[in-house]
Amino acid sequence: MMYSSRRKPVLYFKEERRFLSGKCTVYKLFGLCMVLVLVSLLWLQLSCSGEMSGGALHDGRLAPQQPPPPCPADTQASALDDPSWGPHKLALIIPFRERFEELLVFVPFMHAYLSKKRIRHKIFVINQVDHYRFNRASLINVGYMESGNDTDYLAMHDVDLLPLNEALDYGFPEDGPFHVASPELHPLYHYKTYVGGILLLTKKHYHMCNGMSNRFWGWGREDDEFYRRLRKAELQLFRPSGITTGYKTFRHIHDPAWRKRDQKRVAAQKQEQFKVDPDGGLTNLRYQVESRQDLTISGAPCTVINTKLDCDQSETPWCLLA
Repeated sequence: MMYSSRRKPVLYFKEERRFLSGKCTVYKLFGLCMVLVLVSLLWLQLSCSGEMSGGALHDGRLAPQQPPPPCPADTQASALDDPSWGPHKLALIIPFRERFEELLVFVPFMHAYLSKKRIRHKIFVINQVDHYRFNRASLINVGYMESGNDTDYLAMHDVDLLPLNEALDYGFPEDGPFHVASPELHPLYHYKTYVGGILLLTKKHYHMCNGMSNRFWGWGREDDEFYRRLRKAELQLFRPSGITTGYKTFRHIHDPAWRKRDQKRVAAQKQEQFKVDPDGGLTNLRYQVESRQDLTISGAPCTVINTKLDCDQSETPWCLLA
């Protein structure tokens, strides 16, 4: 079997002067005023009135502003469906809650990065708006379910991790899941079984794993459990090769002093956090889409899906902190 050289398998990724010259008359002043008015009207018609065409914050949700967004996505966005860019289309899934400063950086950066690599893509921000603890895995499951039939592979992508090396491969991972943020490149996590940060999978392979476990409320452990799912599904994991930038391959924009992670573990959760969830995943995912909005951030298109997760407190009482 032939593999991309950028991927390696992981063992078990002048007339005006005349007009103004001479004597100033009422007719000349009137004509000048009319020209200025016409230029102003033309400018207003061609320009957009805001950077985020529908991004007002309301009760933790991204809600449309009034008046409605004045301009559609730009010509750069329309090029994303150019057939010459290839047959595959990426669903970039961002599990999200209340990190708007990072989102304002992430969306235009990734749109430009993927466009430069001629990768057709749609960016989905799965915004958790319920009152339960943050559940990254369930939000990725929602992203898979809501990403539409026009995308055939997905990137599980943290909002605070930006790729700086243009040699990183975001192409279709046909041979198996491709871990872009591999341990030898990630600025923080370096253990061999790490598959978090940025992971590409075909939708077929994600379905083979039954998605991710919904049992992990709060920060961490869900990607470690997903590594075991990849092995159970007998999927070969790949990681980047030939990348020489080491731990400077990515920019990590999370400030732990400003945004503390929810790392609290209650007693019942501590007993279960290292177990494999044999049945849960896409098959027991429970959620409700409150709203869905297409936005542009600095000219970069994205879709925000405001999502309420449901928690069976008899199964995972730690979805609420005591």
